[in-house]
Amino acid sequence: MGDVLAGIQATWEFESDALVIRFDRGNRTPRLFSVLRERRIPHEALASVTLTPGKRGTVVLHAVPRPGADPLMEAAAGQLAEHCDPYRLVLPVECETLAEYYRDELRAVLARRPTSAWGLPGAAGPPGASDTSDLSDSTGLSGLSGLSDASATSGAPDLADASETASAVDMTPAERFLVAPPAGPRSFKAYDGKASFDGHAEVAFRWSWTGASSEKWKAGDQTFQVRDLCGVEWRSPEVLDGHLRLLPRGGEPRASQPDRDPASVVFGLGYGPVHLSLPFAAAVLAAIRTTDRVPARVAAPGAVAERIRHLGELHQAGLVTDEEFSAKKAELLAEL
Repeated sequence: MGDVLAGIQATWEFESDALVIRFDRGNRTPRLFSVLRERRIPHEALASVTLTPGKRGTVVLHAVPRPGADPLMEAAAGQLAEHCDPYRLVLPVECETLAEYYRDELRAVLARRPTSAWGLPGAAGPPGASDTSDLSDSTGLSGLSGLSDASATSGAPDLADASETASAVDMTPAERFLVAPPAGPRSFKAYDGKASFDGHAEVAFRWSWTGASSEKWKAGDQTFQVRDLCGVEWRSPEVLDGHLRLLPRGGEPRASQPDRDPASVVFGLGYGPVHLSLPFAAAVLAAIRTTDRVPARVAAPGAVAERIRHLGELHQAGLVTDEEFSAKKAELLAEL
C-alpha cells in the first residue's frame, strides 16, 4: 500500500506502478464518481500531472491521461464538465505544498518510464529527466519516506525545469486501452428506449412506445454484435441532441438524425444521464477495441424468427405497409 493523499470527493493512493483513485460517495459527490467508485491508472497511461489554483480557496492536482489510454475519457471526447473530471483532485489551499511535493514526485516517476514519446521502448527520457532520479527508488513512489530531512522540511523538491519537461513526455496516443473500463452500469433508459449490454459481445436496444420514432418502430428492436461494430459516438445529455450511437463496420448509409437511426438511442428529459450513459458507452467501446476481428457469423434462427414475429405485429397494427413488410421479411430471411 502506497502513500495516500485525501482531497475533496476523492483520494489518491500512490502505488509503485499506478495511481489509484477512490471516489467518495455522498450527496455532494458527482453521481459519475459514485458510479466509478475506484479506478487504477497505470503510470504508462499518464502523460503528466499538473497543479493549478482552484475555486474558493482550493488547489487542483490534475493527472493528465494519454490520448487513447482510458475508454471513459475516449468516449467522453472532452464533453465532461470540469467538476466531473475523474482525474482532478481538489484540495484545500493549505495543502498546496504537499500537493506540489506529490506532483513533482509523480512527474519524476513518469519521466523515468522505459517507454515514452522520446523513443522506442527502453529509450532514455527527455533531457534533464535523469536529474530527478534521486527523489525515489526504482519502485516508483514507494521511496517517498526516504527523502532527506532537508527536502522534507523545505517543502516540495526543486524540480521546476526537469518536471516541466517531463510533463510532456507521453502525449503520444496509446496503442491500446491501459485503464479498465467502468464495471457498470450495463443498462440504462434513454428517451426512446432501453439500452443494455451483456458486458462482452452484444448490445441491445428495445424501443419505447412513447418516445421512439416511426423509423425505429419499423426497424424493430435491435441487437448488435460487438464484433460488427467499429466505435461508439456519445453526445452528452447535457447538450442539445444528446445521444448514444453505435458505429457499424463497413460504413453503411444511415440516417443523419439519431432519432431516426435504429443504431442510436437519444437522451432528453432526464433520460440517459451522464453517470449511466457514459460508463455504458465506455464499456462498449472497450469491448469493441478488444474483440477479435472475425467475420460476422450467420444470425441465429431463433433471433430472426423473433424479429419476423415483431415485424408481423407492426404490420397487423398498420405501422408497416405490405411492401415494407415483404421487403423487411425477405431481408431477415436472407440472414439465415
